[in-house]
Amino acid sequence: MGMSTAASRPRRRKPGRVAAAAVLLAIAAGFVFTAAIDMKNPVFLVRFLFTPRSEVEALYDTRMIAASSQPRPIAEQLQPLAKTVPWKGNNMDIVSVLRATRTNAFLVMCRGTLVNEWYSEPGKKTARESSWSIAKSVLSLLVGQLIAEGKLSEDTKLVAVLPEFAAGGKFDEITVRDLLDMKSGIDVTEDYAEYKPFTGVAGMQITTDLRAYVMKHRTLAFAPGSRSSYRSIDAQYLSMMVARIEGEPIAKVLERRLWQPLGAQDEASWNLDHAGGIERGFGNLNATPRDFAKLGLLALAGGKVGGRTLVSPAWMARITTPVAEAEPGWMYAALWWHPPGHEKNRDYSAIGVYGQYVYVNPARYTVVVKLSDYGSQQDEAETIDVFRAVAEECH
Repeated sequence: MGMSTAASRPRRRKPGRVAAAAVLLAIAAGFVFTAAIDMKNPVFLVRFLFTPRSEVEALYDTRMIAASSQPRPIAEQLQPLAKTVPWKGNNMDIVSVLRATRTNAFLVMCRGTLVNEWYSEPGKKTARESSWSIAKSVLSLLVGQLIAEGKLSEDTKLVAVLPEFAAGGKFDEITVRDLLDMKSGIDVTEDYAEYKPFTGVAGMQITTDLRAYVMKHRTLAFAPGSRSSYRSIDAQYLSMMVARIEGEPIAKVLERRLWQPLGAQDEASWNLDHAGGIERGFGNLNATPRDFAKLGLLALAGGKVGGRTLVSPAWMARITTPVAEAEPGWMYAALWWHPPGHEKNRDYSAIGVYGQYVYVNPARYTVVVKLSDYGSQQDEAETIDVFRAVAEECH
């Protein structure tokens, strides 16, 4: 007896199973590929795409920074927010501006006293926010401390502290001064584009081996010191130099040198390239709004807290004296920004991409903190104008 028609007919794979198998193979290939190039796996990449930029701490391994054993509360005398502020040629309700720019936390300090405080939701008051490049300005304070103590100078060459990165030629001439003022010339672009995750600063954000990543990118776009061009890799090298000199991770240097004496009331954290690895020193310092405010108050007080000098007057003068145009119209000095119009206002700010600010206006005795999830480098000059208007209320 011959085989039945059904038995002799070849089995057809169900389309759903074929698609599922293809997806699994693609995912497996993605894991193999990203592991081979020392990058985070595809699951991380997808989560990173859909996580608010203020909350990326949850995606990374971190190193904790302990709250101060002697927390120093900020004096409060809360008042209603200013009714209107200038916004793109008009006067707008300030809360409307804060919501339009996806603000999570907004704090104003006048003469050391907290006078305005606004949060998009109650939990934001005590939640840690990812600060992005505010970390660079914090790093500047640590560098200034080492220079004041003679452990480092602005003429110190990068490879004198990190000899394993010597590449020969002009690269080996890069100095601390070049790194502070974004004049290294290192050819790692400041590109955050999600569709190009393996290049530029985006690659620094997702690599699982930062040392290897920067080791592979020691080519120059221009001669060190010849001009200025904003590069996060400059701050990454500085963070590694500070850690090497101090003999401990940069997070612990921050904890000992600033977080404890500053009277930080909450734990902070710094994102790592992998568990037990090194900090992403160019950004990714996570802290609560009021502790970021204390950094601004430290700057406003000329580097002092409670009568104790934490940052030397010489370094505060360095920070507040613009020396390079890191972006068109925006001056820079030792990892701090001087926005357009600074000549009149004498103001400066730590600024992180996606809308984080620790703004200092010495002429008006004002500090403003704004932590947001706004577009990359979006409406920054307009936001500074809002801060200036708010500062006018401080008498």
